[in-house]
Amino acid sequence: MNTFGGIDRQYAGREDSDIFLQSIPYDGTSTWGKGADKGFAAFIEASKNMELYDIETDSEVYKRGIHLLPELTDFDNPEEMVNSVYSKTKALISEGRFNTFFGGEHSISIGIIKAYYEHYENLSVLQIDAHSDLRPMYNGSQYNHACALYDCSLNCNLVQVGIRSMDSIEKSNLQSGNVYYAKDIFQSQTWQSDSINRLTDKVYITLDLDALDPSIMPSTGTPEPGGLSWWQLTHYLKEVFSKKQVVGFDIVELAPIPDLLAPNFLAAKLYYKMLSYKFEHNG
Repeated sequence: MNTFGGIDRQYAGREDSDIFLQSIPYDGTSTWGKGADKGFAAFIEASKNMELYDIETDSEVYKRGIHLLPELTDFDNPEEMVNSVYSKTKALISEGRFNTFFGGEHSISIGIIKAYYEHYENLSVLQIDAHSDLRPMYNGSQYNHACALYDCSLNCNLVQVGIRSMDSIEKSNLQSGNVYYAKDIFQSQTWQSDSINRLTDKVYITLDLDALDPSIMPSTGTPEPGGLSWWQLTHYLKEVFSKKQVVGFDIVELAPIPDLLAPNFLAAKLYYKMLSYKFEHNG
């Protein structure tokens, strides 16, 4: 039985786990660096070499139970993928666990977020990302990774953090005051509190690993310079989890580089850190 972190089966069963982890290793619309479909396997392998005691929160969150669901894969086209992920997410939400998702490219988030904003009234989505992903259509599809947050922007409160790359056509789709550009973050003492104040009580987080600086996260399809540091990101996430009710999250765009293991380990550590923040005060 494959498990996150190599945890014992007693902490990985479906019935007794508080946390579900759904992998969606889809990489059908990426346009430059390929390999996000290999991300989950690398993430799981790295997690097996990680200490399961979190110093910062003085906790071992794996004891809440982390269950790996069968992966969602084998889609003929992006629309089929989005619709399948949407239906699966709706079913998972109804089970009442804390659902987490791992890509794959960022288009996997389209169906997930739709299921969440339909279920939770007045939901905010916190996008941590290098790219705004607000194109209505790209390469002939509205389900492209470059369109990952467009539907969300039309249907719920969207706060974007770490943005440092976009097309001019996306400017009109930004939500006024809700975008925290990387260039401004480095000069601001208040961006964390300001952006958190823009969120409603219930929050879904979609985290593209290219939000991090490529000096520590080169294993993405488009490693943009000028990204967040580990400590900037984790300090911010801790604040979000402590002040808001995070109802779920996804991590996307890990495209492993052969023989470069540190980014895979970072992704595993980040996932576990987010769970530790979520359950630090018993959820």
